[in-house]
Amino acid sequence: MAWDYSNKTMQLFRDAIANKAGTHFGRVQNPDGEGRHGSLSCGDAMDFTFRVRKDPVDPLKDRIVEARYETFGCTSAIASSEALCRLIEEKSVTPVEALKIKNADIVNYLDGLPPQKLHCSVMGAEALQAAVVDWAKRRGVPISELGIDVEQLEEDEGRVVCKCFNLTEPYIRRKVKELNLRTIEEISTAIKAGGSCTSCHHGPGGLQDILNDIWGEQTPVEEPPAQVVPAFRERSPYQLAKEIERVIDTSVRPRLIGEGGDIEIIEIRDKKVFCRLLGTCSACQGAGQTMRFVVEDTLKRQVDPEIEVIQL
Repeated sequence: MAWDYSNKTMQLFRDAIANKAGTHFGRVQNPDGEGRHGSLSCGDAMDFTFRVRKDPVDPLKDRIVEARYETFGCTSAIASSEALCRLIEEKSVTPVEALKIKNADIVNYLDGLPPQKLHCSVMGAEALQAAVVDWAKRRGVPISELGIDVEQLEEDEGRVVCKCFNLTEPYIRRKVKELNLRTIEEISTAIKAGGSCTSCHHGPGGLQDILNDIWGEQTPVEEPPAQVVPAFRERSPYQLAKEIERVIDTSVRPRLIGEGGDIEIIEIRDKKVFCRLLGTCSACQGAGQTMRFVVEDTLKRQVDPEIEVIQL
């Protein structure tokens, strides 16, 4: 079913994909700060760039005059990114002042987001923080001396827990405490960790172990065993085509329909799948990324790693 987005969220999204004047999809040329958060491999990522009017004496007085983004996500990712850029430009903030913009501010600007889409606002705030750190390094600003915890600005280094989204243990621990996340489902909803293959849920050092260490021992919820998909060589062409159609119907189409789009399979020829996006997805500036990082990667993971998706 379609997500229950606010009118403001949908308007920001429609304006952005139509590339209307005043929208911010794209990249600042020769940016003074740039940062990324998210995972291209799973279709959710945001690149954030900004340009400042430099103060000739004190870099702390630099003002952000242009902010832009490139995101490879859904309606809420695009709308959240638009909201972030507007909040920054409307307030004419310094990069350090921009750090006060949190994911809750983005959600409020959008008049709310569905709980399952809150991770998009987190993604925007984290990409902004990474860009500010980059600006500080370029301008020689010692962020560590500004009373701001650097670990809450930079993408935390350490052991990767969620390989699908490349999220590390220090980062997950920080967000669990910051957002008061109590279950694996809440973690996946807020920051996407564990939201794809689920192998990091209950393994040693996984999400449940992190939750137990922070909040105390909890009884893990039993999860059904993952479905074993037969190897490509074990399928006839007919079986392969039916498996591709099944995965499209169960894993890809519902996600696209939820964003006002759809997908049509035109032809399946050996390992090549010819298809086209429909609805809002067809007009979205990120359509190519959606086809690659949502459709193709899902088929590679669930059907066969040699599948190639060709957009018509």
